[in-house]
Amino acid sequence: MTWRWEYDPAEDHVVGGSPPALVPEVEKQADELVRAAAAFYLDGASYQEAGPKGNVAHVPSGFFLYLIVPRHECLYIHQVTYL
Repeated sequence: MTWRWEYDPAEDHVVGGSPPALVPEVEKQADELVRAAAAFYLDGASYQEAGPKGNVAHVPSGFFLYLIVPRHECLYIHQVTYL
């Protein structure tokens, strides 16, 4: 399995209506967070500890809420807010 990120529940629900310049910033930051998670959870699929709590990532002109699930080897983006 390979680490990835995705919008949850769906892209149009999470970033629909966001300014076009915000979405690439969110996706760029998500890529960086996925690389960090892959390095921290080397064998995420067999991870047995309590999962990390959700967190907030700041991007230019906004922020997003996400959750890392090591056993899924996935970062889920739940909400994007633009300021």
